Amino acid sequence: MDNAGAIRAKTRIIPIPEDEFEVLEDQLLPPVNEFKRFIRVFFARKIVIFGAALLGLMILTAILADVVAPYGPYAQDLKNVLAGPTGAHILGTDSLGRDLFSRIIHGTRVALLVGFFSVIVGASVGTVIGLIAGFSEGILQTLLMRATDAIMAIPSLVLSLLIVGALKNGIPAVVIAVAVSMFPGYIRMVNGQVLSVKQNDYIMAEKAMGASWGRIIFQHILPNCMSPIIVMMTMMMGTSIMAEAGMSFLGIGITPPIAAWGAMCYDGYKYLMTNPLLSIAPGFAIMLLVFSFNMVGDGLRDALDPRLRGTLSE
Repeated sequence: MDNAGAIRAKTRIIPIPEDEFEVLEDQLLPPVNEFKRFIRVFFARKIVIFGAALLGLMILTAILADVVAPYGPYAQDLKNVLAGPTGAHILGTDSLGRDLFSRIIHGTRVALLVGFFSVIVGASVGTVIGLIAGFSEGILQTLLMRATDAIMAIPSLVLSLLIVGALKNGIPAVVIAVAVSMFPGYIRMVNGQVLSVKQNDYIMAEKAMGASWGRIIFQHILPNCMSPIIVMMTMMMGTSIMAEAGMSFLGIGITPPIAAWGAMCYDGYKYLMTNPLLSIAPGFAIMLLVFSFNMVGDGLRDALDPRLRGTLSE
């Protein structure tokens, strides 16, 4: 027998107790710092960094609109009606002599307010209904989901226009209309998440121990559904801003003299051949804001996806 064979013959496999194996495993694997992992994955792509920086700049602009804007949103310069870009008016003036650049800055505040509140209302109501439907099952789930399917059969823009027309124009009406059009998406997504999470062993153990439905939903099921909800909320911000701009363009959303980007695009298209900036500038602002929200939502999806989680040392 050669040396290798003799070594194999003398080698014995010594089983390691399970508790000692877990200790060794913890020592071999570096601890996971969730915050560092989130930052590393979120900022892994340059396009997401650009989107986050752009979004932060626009939020800061909305907060400091009264300081940043050179003029008020309603201030008129009747001597320079429909003027082109000049030193006094960077992007020119509209048909009433109002500074276009200042109105775009103030329009950022309106767009973010409508997007934020409509997403909060839509996500809150949709999540509650989705939790109830997914946890209850039976007849109640069937009724809720069939009602959701009926709402989804109506085009979201048509549904929003109907609600705004019934509630009169204005920011509150637009927020409610956009939020209602978002309900079905949240309900279906949360319902599917609940049906998946509730099959886990720890949920079964909670039920076997007699835990109340409130404890099971709010301490175990809802926290496990928060990642996709947060990602969907970020993505829907861009959708809600586009919906508000579309309704304002049609004259049913936020009406003048409030500085709304959609209404500004509508006012400017009449002068598209002579003063194209009146429509192009607010349209470009809509594009940038929606793009930034989509990029941030894409980064959040990567960072919050459990399948992408790795280990990162302290």
